[in-house]
Amino acid sequence: LDVRDIRQSMEAIATELSQSLKDTSCDADSFRAKIERNFSRLSRLDQDAMDLEQVMGMVRALVQDSDDIRSSTDYLSSQLSKAQQEIDSLRLQLQNTEKDILFDALTGCLNRRAFDADFDSLLSQSPKGCCLILVDVDHFKRFNDEYGHLLGDQVLKAVAKRLLDSCRDGTKLYRFGGEEFAILVPTSQLRVARQLAEAMRRALEKVSVRDRRKGQLISNISASFGVAEWQQMDTRQSLTERADTLLYEAKRLGRNRVMPISG
Repeated sequence: LDVRDIRQSMEAIATELSQSLKDTSCDADSFRAKIERNFSRLSRLDQDAMDLEQVMGMVRALVQDSDDIRSSTDYLSSQLSKAQQEIDSLRLQLQNTEKDILFDALTGCLNRRAFDADFDSLLSQSPKGCCLILVDVDHFKRFNDEYGHLLGDQVLKAVAKRLLDSCRDGTKLYRFGGEEFAILVPTSQLRVARQLAEAMRRALEKVSVRDRRKGQLISNISASFGVAEWQQMDTRQSLTERADTLLYEAKRLGRNRVMPISG
């Protein structure tokens, strides 16, 4: 079930409820008119010289009309309850669909689509002090070549979890592609974002993954970081390119480091 199907289901529920409300409203208006008409006749009971049978006929009509409006409102209540159940089910399906769209299946962190959307949203708010951190796992190809892709996936999941554990106060982690991650740090200046990147770098040095095939513990995991601060007139592309240039400078200087050297 995709977002389009969910939207169509919601529209169908809204249409059905709208019609039920109209029907109940019409029934209520009709019932009100009947009550007013019958009570008007009852108020003229003495003047019209009604006999007992006529009065009882009016009472029976009121009882029947009451039963009709009760059935109408009971049906509406049933429809509302049914709609609530369907809406709850659709909400859960929408959450799952959103997770498929915005989250990376392997690592569980947000994906590139989510990054683009969140960054554009930040830009629309004039993100003073927003910083971008790009992270690339060092020698990742070697993990795949020496230990296999399954262990490579374990490394990515372990790295993502350690980075995610360090995200606070609106900071978000995204899998940017392959072994590269991006971190958006809102309302933060370069010095603070660089300190966060350095703390993450040290935390990753303590990560280890066990190769279950060989029973070997892999602990030589590290990453390189490039940190850039949003400047006036920046775009998503220009800020990303600046962070990417700093990331590759960190790689060139020997990996397992944060660039720039100071914030």
